[in-house]
Amino acid sequence: MAGHAKFIVGLTGGIGSGKSAVSERFAALGIDVVDADLAARVVVEPGQPALAAIRDRFGDEILTSEGILDRKALREIVFSRATERLWLESLLHPLIGAQLEQELAHVGSSYGVLVSPLLKETGQVRLVDRVLVVHADDGRRVERTLARDGGEESGVRAILDAQMPSKERLAMADDVIVNESGLAHLDAEVARLDACYKKLAEAVN
Repeated sequence: MAGHAKFIVGLTGGIGSGKSAVSERFAALGIDVVDADLAARVVVEPGQPALAAIRDRFGDEILTSEGILDRKALREIVFSRATERLWLESLLHPLIGAQLEQELAHVGSSYGVLVSPLLKETGQVRLVDRVLVVHADDGRRVERTLARDGGEESGVRAILDAQMPSKERLAMADDVIVNESGLAHLDAEVARLDACYKKLAEAVN
């Protein structure tokens, strides 16, 4: 068991794979979902030490006029400068991990789901008991991301290239949902896995 009372499933997948669609379906079944992206926002809120450290490093241009972190401005700096990205990751990953542990400790459903696009890369995999990967082919993921966020195909493909290769992600999976067949298929897959995870949670809790 990971270091908490409940059985936790780590849900991961690359950009445009459909993690949100899957996590929403678990939530609709009454399962508590903890989201690493939301935790990443909490640790850089105004008044948090991390925001002060980021401002000291990069200056006021990474803040909005309201004093909130301008995530787009920061992303542009660190995406083009590897040393700055590594500095930022070494600051934020432990803080995000601690925030997630706190949230996972309050899971009240029979099991919990931790949604994280960087489950392995950040070491958050240590917080989970089982890994569920949502998978779709690259072309479909590019289409979905452009439909959702706009932008250029080249920009989306650069993000895909920067992420863990699908083959590597699938190799760490205990379970896989191939998200290429529409929402009814997703509903069925999540219902099937929900029943499976409840049994597993019962066996260990």
